Amino acid sequence: MPPDFADRSSVWETLYEILKFTFLAFLIVVPFRMFVAQPFIVSGGSMTPTILPRDYLVIDILSQHWHTPERGEVIVFRYPFDPATYFVKRVIGLPGETVRIVDGVVSITTVDGTEITLDEPYVKDQYRSYESNTTVLDQGEYFVLGDNRGGSSDSRVWGPLQEKFILGNALLRLYPFETATLSPGDYTFE
Repeated sequence: MPPDFADRSSVWETLYEILKFTFLAFLIVVPFRMFVAQPFIVSGGSMTPTILPRDYLVIDILSQHWHTPERGEVIVFRYPFDPATYFVKRVIGLPGETVRIVDGVVSITTVDGTEITLDEPYVKDQYRSYESNTTVLDQGEYFVLGDNRGGSSDSRVWGPLQEKFILGNALLRLYPFETATLSPGDYTFE
C-alpha cells in the first residue's frame, strides 16, 4: 500500500526542520569559535603542575582585540616556527622589558627601569631549571615560560614571542571536572 501524502509531507517537514536547525547552529557556532572562544586540549607537560596534559581549556580570543597580555597570565599561541602547532605558556616579560634568568631566578627590568624579582610559587622545586639567560624585548614581544621549567620549550629556547602569534588567554578549564575553574593558572604579581 503506498504511503499517505500526509506521511510524506511530515517527513519533508521534519527534514526541513533538521536542515534549518543545522544551518542556524552552523551560523552561530562557527563565528563564535572563530572570533569569541575556542576549545583547546593540552597535549604536553610544559605547564605541569598548573595545567596538565589532557586538560580541556576554553581560550578567550575575543578580548585579545582590546586587552594586551599581562604578566602572570596563561596564554595559548601559535608556535612561531610552526604556526600549525599551539603552545600554552605563562607570560613573564612584557614589551620593552629586559628579562634576566640567573640560576633559575627570574628578574625583570621594566620599561621605567624598575627591577623586579619574580616570586613564582607556581613553579615547584621538582620542575625548576637553573640555567641563565638575558633577553631584551622589543615592542610587540613577550617572554613566555612553561611552569615546568625543565621540560618546556619556551622563550629561553626560541626567543621572544611576537604578539601576532597569540591566540588568547586561558579563560576556563572545563575538564577534568574536579579542577574546573576560571582563568586557570593565572597569577597576579605584586
